[in-house]
Amino acid sequence: MLIELKNEFLTVEIESLGAEIKSVKNADGFEYMWNGDEKYWKRTAPVLFPFVGSLRDKQYTYKGVTYPMGQHGFARDMEFEVDSNSLSEAWFELDENNDTLKVYPFKFNLKIGYQLEKDTLKVIWKVTNKDEDETMNFSIGAHPAFMCPTQGEDSKEGYALKFNTKEGLVYARINDEGLEKNNKQELELDEDGKIVMDEGFFDEGVYIIEDYQSNAVSIIDKKGKPYISVKFDAPLFGIWSPDKKAPFLCIEPWYGRCDRETFSDDLPRREYNNKLKAKETWTRNYTITFA
Repeated sequence: MLIELKNEFLTVEIESLGAEIKSVKNADGFEYMWNGDEKYWKRTAPVLFPFVGSLRDKQYTYKGVTYPMGQHGFARDMEFEVDSNSLSEAWFELDENNDTLKVYPFKFNLKIGYQLEKDTLKVIWKVTNKDEDETMNFSIGAHPAFMCPTQGEDSKEGYALKFNTKEGLVYARINDEGLEKNNKQELELDEDGKIVMDEGFFDEGVYIIEDYQSNAVSIIDKKGKPYISVKFDAPLFGIWSPDKKAPFLCIEPWYGRCDRETFSDDLPRREYNNKLKAKETWTRNYTITFA
């Protein structure tokens, strides 16, 4: 089911399958979101839950039991109930079922809200642990893909990313199994906190930037205008595009990430794991401003 939010600035379409943003257009009909063409990547803005990224050997251990789990968890491929919707706000809801319990032994309720105000879309996550006495372990993250370039150019060369810091950003890469490498590198920024992308900027894949180094990222076009700005309070985020020719890039606020390549411990000791006590609710949000 496709749900529409609309005001004088933007028209937003959200699909109940995965509670995923599918389209954001301005009043002139300009599309900000990637269209999901399978040539590069079939998704547009999946919600990553209850895991972000890949697990070592595609499995994890909890209380002596080993469970299989694919990259980014299962919520992105599940049908959400539409809890409520209006022209300015929509809420989607997902609960555990017999299939999820086979791979993730926690009773949960996940609510995802979208609130449209002027040129800004606010995304809200509410995770509730429904168990009577069991602590819930989880990760959650965003993966929105934005058009870049926007004027039909052959590459992103000349477009820029701007962060709300002038310090160089320490980042990690992933290996062929999707696990974080132990070595770190530095992304040097100019005096305005920007880096101009060259043609090979994404040749080595994702940039994983941890430890609250920045909480805002904007995409700047060749004229120096920011047309996407993502703001968040997450401890880490990713920046990714699958190919130098792919006409989009992702800015991904995360509360969790893939396993480190040397990780070999139980679920509660995964880095950036979130713990939620029985009957408690965890709430976070991020915003996307479209110029």
